[in-house]
Amino acid sequence: MSSKPTGTRIAAVALFAAWLVHDVEEAFTFPATSRLLAARLGTGRVVVSPSQSVLAIALMGVLVGTACVRGSRTQGKSRLYRAVLAGLEAHVVTHVATSISFKSYTAGLITAPLVMLPGARVARDELRRSGSPLLPSDTVRGGALLFASAIVSHLISRLFLGFIASCGSQRRPHDGGFARNSLVTRRTNEQMETPK
Repeated sequence: MSSKPTGTRIAAVALFAAWLVHDVEEAFTFPATSRLLAARLGTGRVVVSPSQSVLAIALMGVLVGTACVRGSRTQGKSRLYRAVLAGLEAHVVTHVATSISFKSYTAGLITAPLVMLPGARVARDELRRSGSPLLPSDTVRGGALLFASAIVSHLISRLFLGFIASCGSQRRPHDGGFARNSLVTRRTNEQMETPK
């Protein structure tokens, strides 16, 4: 592989950079959006802590970063790259639709159309110029891949953080379970609080 940047390599870097900026916004705002969703659904099970949000997004970053590296190395022919690119582009619509549905700001709304969409369009245009445009099947695969990956990332994050919390509570001196039960009660109450 040559060390000279190619159009595909530049496009892959632009896509990853756009995703990174967009997901920084999501990392900080998704917990509040999850509380809105919990209020709408009437369950605290969907509430996401700030730690879970950051960890889940980091896990997604592994997927997006891997896809961008593969896209760069294969001149955009990697099925993973094409799926992630198409999925991220389509994901912009979900941000706008969610905010319309909630009639308020939701996580990622600002950077989705202003940063993520242009980054995805740069990568899409480069594929078109190279004679390998995205296909509808790329979008279908990408949507399914990113949706499933987001669910799995949040599940892994929740399980991991729960495991870490339980390990920490086992190291405390015996207090009859008061500290652990207080922590669970406080988390449950925080999860069910809705923003005013």
